Amino acid sequence: MANEDFIVLDGIIEEIFPDGRFRIHPENELRVIAYAADKMRHSHVRPVVGDRVWVEMTLYDPDKGRIIFRERAPVPTSATSRPKRR
Repeated sequence: MANEDFIVLDGIIEEIFPDGRFRIHPENELRVIAYAADKMRHSHVRPVVGDRVWVEMTLYDPDKGRIIFRERAPVPTSATSRPKRR
């Protein structure tokens, strides 16, 4: 398939399944089951619940996709403003 056959959506990880798949909630109201792309697995990138991700999907099956990029969840400000204890 050519690159024109894919669409990329922005979504948030809702649930992690034990077989390496994730439930994603994109900006539209669909629920997508996605897996991490090979490039992410080889780099040991571990998406967690609450991370914002980019999901690549085909036009033929809008229920399945592949996570191609992960943005980290924002760190709470109270955790960063407190000094570290020794």
